[in-house]
Amino acid sequence: MKKPGKIHLAQFLVHGPSYHSLGMWRHPRTEFDRESWARPEFYQHIARVCERGLFDMVFFADLNYISDSYRNSLAPALRYAAQAPEHDPIPLLSWIAAVTERIGVAATFSTSNQHPFYAARLWATIDHLTRGRSAWNVVTSINRNQQANYGAEREPTELRYDKAHEYMEVCRKLWDSWDDDAVVMDRENAVFADPDRVHRIEHQGRFFASRGPLNVVRSPQNGPAILQAGTSPKGIDFAARYADGIFAIQPRAEDAAAYFTQVKDRVEAMGRNPDHCRILFGAQPIIGDSEQEAREKQEQHNELVPLEAGMAILSAHLDFDLSALPPDADMTTRSEPELYRMRTRFRTPDGRAMTVSEVARRHGESVGLPQFVGTVEGVADQMQDFVTRAGGDGFMLSPIYSPGAIEEIVDRLVPEFQRRGIYRTEYRGVTQRDLLRQED
Repeated sequence: MKKPGKIHLAQFLVHGPSYHSLGMWRHPRTEFDRESWARPEFYQHIARVCERGLFDMVFFADLNYISDSYRNSLAPALRYAAQAPEHDPIPLLSWIAAVTERIGVAATFSTSNQHPFYAARLWATIDHLTRGRSAWNVVTSINRNQQANYGAEREPTELRYDKAHEYMEVCRKLWDSWDDDAVVMDRENAVFADPDRVHRIEHQGRFFASRGPLNVVRSPQNGPAILQAGTSPKGIDFAARYADGIFAIQPRAEDAAAYFTQVKDRVEAMGRNPDHCRILFGAQPIIGDSEQEAREKQEQHNELVPLEAGMAILSAHLDFDLSALPPDADMTTRSEPELYRMRTRFRTPDGRAMTVSEVARRHGESVGLPQFVGTVEGVADQMQDFVTRAGGDGFMLSPIYSPGAIEEIVDRLVPEFQRRGIYRTEYRGVTQRDLLRQED
């Protein structure tokens, strides 16, 4: 495996009052009020800032439920804004694309509760509206709360991914149902599209049927770029087959390196170029004018997250009620399947095992993302060291307050990366795939 090239950066967002940090909405530097976090102008501003910083994309995570996993109650999630509320981010993508020129726009959309024809049509349209700057984070929705909202039961992992593979097969067929040159627009002979260059797909599969063709012409990227965040063997296989980019949460560089190698090897085994599947590790930079100031900012932020808030959001992400466990139980020794899949988040960066309470508190602070804390130079050192040790392609960044923290990254950290020669100085290419594949 070749050594990592220049660092890629993306911005993690949610169309809601809290992102990875449950202290963000309470933070004294956070400027939005009870309404402005929902307004498109807020996200247009963030996207412009990120484009000034030459980021690959602004990325919106999404959940279609309010979790009651903790104590079988909605109250903790609502009380602490534990990823509740969350408005649909898809409409925001066009708003953002309208005021930017180069940066990619990405959002999560589940394969579990919509027919693939709808997804193929939606994402082809977004790809047109953004002039090829769109990316779809494909998820299969493992949470029982989300499935209950659609009147469905949670399905086993293997079945969900079998369905997802066929889902992508149908979408790809639909995106290919219009040839590149199908639109001839021959005014003299009254031919807009050549019927011989538009094809039915006649898909009859195990889970889905679709006659086609799509009623959207071939888009700039022939469908969006594909993102993924799977960590299970099935998830890694899915990402290796389809993904242009992967968002991964690995707090420890050692675990990140193992994950990076596993994914890249699998991509290569699929016959793909490993550089065509970028792995961006989650990070929460906290920058101060001095080391002491940065530590004080970290402490101030982390103290804004009540333990119960962390228990609620971690229970939601595990789909497991942590109130059933002793708060001082060692999380690394738990054998429950729901807990095992997040096992790499249950140790501190130096390898110490954490208790249920410790993991929950850290999850509420950053959802397990490592906090890189220090001066501009110190944070740059830490992030550069992480990428070097992990072999990763870059970072998906998450703020501790918003706006403000994002501006600090763009105006202070990005120039330091550029000074070191490890970050781009201009955009090259046009589409979201172009940016993900840009080497210099």
